Amino acid sequence: MRETAALDSAAVQAIERHSIDYIPQRERHGKVRDQFTLWFLGNAELATLAVGLIGISLGLSLFWALVAIVLGEIFGTFFMAFHSVQGPRMGIPQMLQSRPQFGYYGALIPQAIGVFLYVGFNVFNTIIAGQAFATVTHINVQISILVMAAAALVLALGGYDWIHFVQKWGTYIFLAVFGVFTIGVLFTVKLPPAQQGIGSFQLTPFLVVLGVVAAYQLTQAPYVSDYSRYLPKSTTARATFLWTYFGSAIGSVWMIALGALLLAGNPTAQTVDAVAAGGNAIFNGFGTIALTVAWIGLVSVTALNIYCGSLTSLAIADAIRPIKPNLTARVVSLLVIAVLGTGGALLLPQNFLSSYSNFLTLLLYFLIPWTAINLVDFYFVRHGNYAITEIFNPAGTYRRWGWRGLAAYFIAFAAMAPFFSVALFTGPIAKAIGGADLSMFIGLPVAAGFYYLFSRNLDQSEEQRLAAESEAVLEGTAAPARATPQAIPTPTA
Repeated sequence: MRETAALDSAAVQAIERHSIDYIPQRERHGKVRDQFTLWFLGNAELATLAVGLIGISLGLSLFWALVAIVLGEIFGTFFMAFHSVQGPRMGIPQMLQSRPQFGYYGALIPQAIGVFLYVGFNVFNTIIAGQAFATVTHINVQISILVMAAAALVLALGGYDWIHFVQKWGTYIFLAVFGVFTIGVLFTVKLPPAQQGIGSFQLTPFLVVLGVVAAYQLTQAPYVSDYSRYLPKSTTARATFLWTYFGSAIGSVWMIALGALLLAGNPTAQTVDAVAAGGNAIFNGFGTIALTVAWIGLVSVTALNIYCGSLTSLAIADAIRPIKPNLTARVVSLLVIAVLGTGGALLLPQNFLSSYSNFLTLLLYFLIPWTAINLVDFYFVRHGNYAITEIFNPAGTYRRWGWRGLAAYFIAFAAMAPFFSVALFTGPIAKAIGGADLSMFIGLPVAAGFYYLFSRNLDQSEEQRLAAESEAVLEGTAAPARATPQAIPTPTA
């Protein structure tokens, strides 16, 4: 136990200096089991609980809402967890890995969408965290938002090891407090007669919940290997996938199901109020304890967004003008992402948040084809074998524009459009089936199928030769054979 504590203490003493550069094998100190705690606490937070309110608000019975939640989790987490395997294999951030499919400049499309999503989700996370902190401390909500944002920024500045440390110990605290909370709610919640028993099955609300929950898991796809890239390359794909899958799925199912249960018993409650009331029904003051612990998760998930937003924004800047990945660039990008998210939380009027939520959903549509293309390329086209130095070279083997990825992407997006269902736009097929959004179930197979079809004649002989040279260069055992010094991601100390 003392040895573990000493290692944890040493891990959080160092501020991360790496950003979009390759992580050499000698610095791969991550532990695969930490993927569980990172993604568990990353999902076991109040913004996730709010997703559980959707089915009940649409008139779905608690039983059928829970069935849709579980099925959506099983499906959506499947894709998200497969991205985790890419981290130890490639050693670079997630969205930077889009260049082999879309090209050096073509990858700017999913990268830009990713930055908008990171910032957008932080607007909501920061508001909820500010409300929770204000409820506990009775401080003004705006000041609470600033306190929460500052805490998240400090955690993101610390970087990879700090985030994993907080996620690990935060998970232990969460399990203790919310284990009691959940058991207590099961005994104290008073369900109305309409929510007792199985209830009648309603197809449209069921499909809405299924799609929303699966999509919620898919929103994490642009994050995943940012937090697994420090794992040794020898880490097995099976272990990386399973620790990520079950951490994310268990954390999400728990909180989304808890949200559905709380709303079923108190249909008029908002997220923070529902947790406070549910805790106080167990014993007076427990609601405050639960919100305090939930605040840890909200800070950490906001830090996750700031951290990933920083990496993706640096990837965009690098495509416009190659940059040297150093601590200064990393700090500046973190500050920009943090300021944008906090500014949105402070400045957006409350009546605008609903429209903004629909805007974020539209952005998510753009990432659904990306995740399918990225996974097919990694698992079925290139089988995880990439020339990493060429990813940083605009004149390299991956070219400036990847027509295969771009064509599959836009074909899939066009195929999805009739199935879109948000307030800003509802497609004709979505209207015909009562507003259920099935676009994800169309976009994933269409994008995957077309990209695989377009890649059948891809000549990888040169790429395979460059991949062997690339690894030697990155690990410091050979001199660069092709790429310019500016194009090679120099590992930082």
